[in-house]
Amino acid sequence: MQKITPFLWYDGQAEEAAKFYTSLFKNSSVDNVNPMITNFQLNGMKFMALNGGPQFKFSNAISLFVTCNNFDEIDLLWQKLSEDGTVLMGLNEYPWSKKYGWVNDKFGLSWQLFFGDKDQQIAPTLLFVKEQFGNAEAAIDLYTSLFDTSEKVAVTRFGDAYPGFENNIQFAEFELCGQSFRAMESQMEHNFGFNEAFSFFVSCENQEEVDFFWDQLIANGGEESQCGWLKDKFGISWQVIPKLLIQLMSDKKQEKASRVMNAMLQMKKIDCQKLQDTYDGK
Repeated sequence: MQKITPFLWYDGQAEEAAKFYTSLFKNSSVDNVNPMITNFQLNGMKFMALNGGPQFKFSNAISLFVTCNNFDEIDLLWQKLSEDGTVLMGLNEYPWSKKYGWVNDKFGLSWQLFFGDKDQQIAPTLLFVKEQFGNAEAAIDLYTSLFDTSEKVAVTRFGDAYPGFENNIQFAEFELCGQSFRAMESQMEHNFGFNEAFSFFVSCENQEEVDFFWDQLIANGGEESQCGWLKDKFGISWQVIPKLLIQLMSDKKQEKASRVMNAMLQMKKIDCQKLQDTYDGK
């Protein structure tokens, strides 16, 4: 089972967005739809989309980096994703790729399309700017230390061409639980940062895992929120959720599921025993 799932916040457009994305990528499907959550897959990678309301809007600080080894595939994705969207960097040849473009789609979600030597791959990409500039490597080191089957794959630094920023990360690839991620840094002025519109949902086996990930991600300057949400010290949002919560809330007996939901809404870190006791009517 996928350990870390990108979790996308929409204002009533979750199902529409999921159907749009799954029409573009191979091996994709909409797996489950309810009034709140839409579960879908893009090329086998699981996503969750929430009808959360107008509170949060997507930021360029987190994008989806799509690697393709086919020009026609990139052209088609660009055509569809840029329709009614906002182009950040036009699809063109650049020193780092024979074809590359950066665009926000019509829902505001940010995409980077890159021609490379891999078959289609989608990777969440973190852009560290403003007060977080210079923290990419610390973030990568933290995350790879927490999740099993994790490693830095490749790091490209700015180097001598950027005096004062020689050791900063221009582009990095890393894996968490075997899943691909990217990180970038920019010293330029930007009017965006990390926010809750793009978070990472961590599926936990038990209370021990919940405690571990919650405590480690919240450490040294993180911020607790409600219902299993938190921000780590870099401002990136996570949801630390036990499988038990999903199981209990999926009960066909609506009264029990509602009791569990109400109990969860009162929590910051999720307490599995309290959830179970609530479900059992204790």
